[in-house]
Amino acid sequence: MIQDIQPHVFHNEFNPRPVTPDSFICVYKNDSVLLNLKDGEMELPRLKDLCGSGLEDACRFLFAIDEEAFFLLFDLEVPESGDWSYVSMMEVRNLNPVWKVFACALGDQLKRWFERNRFCGCCGGKTTLHTTERAFVCESCGHTIYPDLPPSVIVGITDGDRILLTKYAGRAFKRYALVAGYTEFGETLEETVSREVREEVGLKVKNIRYYKSQPWPFSGALLVGYFAELDGSDQITLQESELAEGTWFKREDIPIMDSRLSLTNEMIEVFRLQKD
Repeated sequence: MIQDIQPHVFHNEFNPRPVTPDSFICVYKNDSVLLNLKDGEMELPRLKDLCGSGLEDACRFLFAIDEEAFFLLFDLEVPESGDWSYVSMMEVRNLNPVWKVFACALGDQLKRWFERNRFCGCCGGKTTLHTTERAFVCESCGHTIYPDLPPSVIVGITDGDRILLTKYAGRAFKRYALVAGYTEFGETLEETVSREVREEVGLKVKNIRYYKSQPWPFSGALLVGYFAELDGSDQITLQESELAEGTWFKREDIPIMDSRLSLTNEMIEVFRLQKD
């Protein structure tokens, strides 16, 4: 999955350091990131690759991978030039190496967090970055804001040698997926599984079993994967505002998942390759 970047090691501890000419810089424009792209291989710019002066002051420390520090160029635009161009985050998912895809996605997640928290949600005062932890602090009331990671379930609904695959409605992502949804106020994760299955496809499930979790930086959620068995009728009633398709697939008919990044695809592949 996207976070599995071995032998590289991700360091998310807040340990800021000065930006240097050799530091990796994540530069975003709308839903795209600045890359040097060649034959499916991506390269992130280092500070020395970027044009202009005074960029150091706009660089915010993000994290480190191995000994390489990554920074976000915040609130400054950099034009495309030479081999450097903006690539959509959707396209980035299919590039290599995976550890740099992971870095791009995490940088984009933190960029959105920076943008959303310029002002305090309690009093409306201006916020500033905390000096010793990854947080914002309100200059007026002292409210502290940390990056949020809302939980979301992924559900592999099975019926013997069949699994239910879905397609989202009204999204750019057109591949098969599994029933999914965010945990609501006052719910356990298992209750979320039952509710989302009932709401999205009109089914009941039993024997809900935890599989694995995954931080998913593209949406900023913590994905929690479960398998659950069909309980009763297999008649699907789609929630059409969420889903465009819901289809039962026998194990031998399941499309091969060609992405190695997501928990969803891993769960589908685990079921497809399972032996009775």
